Amino acid sequence: MKHSNRLIHETSPYLLQHAHNPVDWYAWGKEALQKAQTEDKPILVSIGYATCHWCHVMERESFENETVAAYMNKHFVCIKIDREERQDLDQIYMDAIQAMGIHGGWPLNVFLLPDTKPFYGGTYFPPDHWLHILQQIVKVYAEKPQDLRNSAEKLAGFVRQSEVQKYGLTNEKAQFNEALLATFGDNLAKYFDTEKGGFGAAPKFPMPSLYAFLLRYYHLTEDEEALQHTLRSLIAMAWGGIYDQIGGGFARYSTDDEWLVPHFEKMLYDNAQLLSVYSEAYSLLQGRENAANGEVAALFQQIVEETVAFVQRELTGTEGNFYSALDADSEGIEGKFYSWTKEELDDLGLADLELFKKYYQITDAGNWEHGYNILHLQEYDSQFAIQNHLSLSVVKQKVANWKRILLEKRTTRIRPTLDDKSITSWNALLLKGLCDAYQSFGKAEFLPLIHQNLAFIEQKLLRPAENPQQKALFHTYKNGKATLLGFLDDYATVIQALLAAYQVTFEEKHLTLAQQLTDYTLENFYDTTEGMFFYTDQHAEALIARKKEIFDNVIPASNSIMATNLYWLGIALDRQDYRQLADKMMNAVVPLLSKEVRYLSNWACLYTYYLQPSAEVVIVGKDYRQTAQSLQKVYYPNKIVLAAEQSSNLPLLQSRTAKDDSTTIYVCRNHTCQLPTKDVEKALELLCNL
Repeated sequence: MKHSNRLIHETSPYLLQHAHNPVDWYAWGKEALQKAQTEDKPILVSIGYATCHWCHVMERESFENETVAAYMNKHFVCIKIDREERQDLDQIYMDAIQAMGIHGGWPLNVFLLPDTKPFYGGTYFPPDHWLHILQQIVKVYAEKPQDLRNSAEKLAGFVRQSEVQKYGLTNEKAQFNEALLATFGDNLAKYFDTEKGGFGAAPKFPMPSLYAFLLRYYHLTEDEEALQHTLRSLIAMAWGGIYDQIGGGFARYSTDDEWLVPHFEKMLYDNAQLLSVYSEAYSLLQGRENAANGEVAALFQQIVEETVAFVQRELTGTEGNFYSALDADSEGIEGKFYSWTKEELDDLGLADLELFKKYYQITDAGNWEHGYNILHLQEYDSQFAIQNHLSLSVVKQKVANWKRILLEKRTTRIRPTLDDKSITSWNALLLKGLCDAYQSFGKAEFLPLIHQNLAFIEQKLLRPAENPQQKALFHTYKNGKATLLGFLDDYATVIQALLAAYQVTFEEKHLTLAQQLTDYTLENFYDTTEGMFFYTDQHAEALIARKKEIFDNVIPASNSIMATNLYWLGIALDRQDYRQLADKMMNAVVPLLSKEVRYLSNWACLYTYYLQPSAEVVIVGKDYRQTAQSLQKVYYPNKIVLAAEQSSNLPLLQSRTAKDDSTTIYVCRNHTCQLPTKDVEKALELLCNL
């Protein structure tokens, strides 16, 4: 008879994956914690997520083993946590693991005293080692409890240490100059893989905010090395196996240094941010007209359009929501859904099979393990056409046909598991990516996705705040129900997305909601002592530590996004208090930024805005939408665009009117405007010469 444990009542796809383990799993909560106290048992906290390959492996090897499960049930209170639902707990126990000198990752398995203080842990454990660890912990817990208490107190003290104090962040006024900016670029250039793109050796992660910074760095410095490395990296990813050549969308990372062999899980947050980066890079290339740039730009447009199509096809719910991820595995095998054997390709009956194999770098022996091929490219279509004595139009027609046939064939395969919960912050990242894509390409088909997701956020993810002038957020949504108090990254990314959405729709309600959410974070997350935001709401469950997220990772730190929001909202709403808070946060980070930009790349993006006054572009008149789109498709990151048919109550739009009944553009800085113009090219010239 199939086991069922308490997780059967949860909604998290990850917890439900473990609902039939013989382990007597609890979700994190009062019941489990009280049991540990009452029975004086150590707690095992096992943290992962639904598309985690090694989480699946450890489940098969250990958590589905009756003997191992019986031992765990007898001696431990076992708690399963979805890290994507409870990032607050994941942060605390990941910090503890790293304090032990262990490289972090998932599955994360941490042993706690009944008071939830950690004393030991690790990531993946092979089955024999796992049972041995369990036995040793039971022995030490019984014979040397004081040793464990001492270890737990030490680790708890480390976890509780303030990030601001730990890294010496101060509120002294920082330097903002091009010389210091140059050191950021020089420090980052040390890690360029100038041959294969990316940073450092394998594994290679996309790290979108690093490329976003390099684009801004090039915009200010015209440092050709920075631009070429960005383009080299984006091209390498677009041609590599990390990109799904048939269905679009990016995998989480490449296991090698060539971007060939991905870890096949596809996460919403990666694809969201890469939409933004590829769109921005496309816009920048439009100002550098030559044949090579045109081919690169066309590739980037293709990547954006295919990635949007992938998200729409495979990660979009019926309520305008976006799902979280697709598993790396199908049928228990990593990458089986995406890779191809020679026999499978032969059976497709392609008339131009040999040409197909040459195009996608396929070999009969396979370019990956066990005879499988990962489709990838090594050159532009124009080069392939020349080498094979074909016209470019014929090559493009063939490629489109190949993709159609393989995608149809792939739909007959057993699909990877879908993590169908919607995470507020990830939805907001995708919303911003769509807005950035619309600004760069003006594709009308992006607009329904934007409007549907805005409606989803407003109708399903908002919750009442105690202060009626504010709005609050839930963290996750599944099966028609929003749950958990929002974390700081939920607020930061939604505010960021609302700023982007306003500059696509020019509906002022988005700025109003952004302000309401910002004011909620200031009241419920902001630490007035240290000048940064806590990760958790003051109304959230009290844990052994209340963390602040400072360092940018694959997803930028919630504090760096929030500082950027305060900067731009301060301009858009003429809120000097917002700007002063942004200034304070930026000043605190600059000394650390000057030492190591790799882990503070989104802060570095904000730094670039401080080097010269940001542009305020105001558009008034009946053609304001078309005029705004013409302006926005040109790369100029240090600007905000406000537009309306008539002047409005927004501070920058007050007293701005259309001249001679024609749509008029005002290009301003610090509330001082150039002479208004009706010509987009003239406005761009004014913008670039400010």
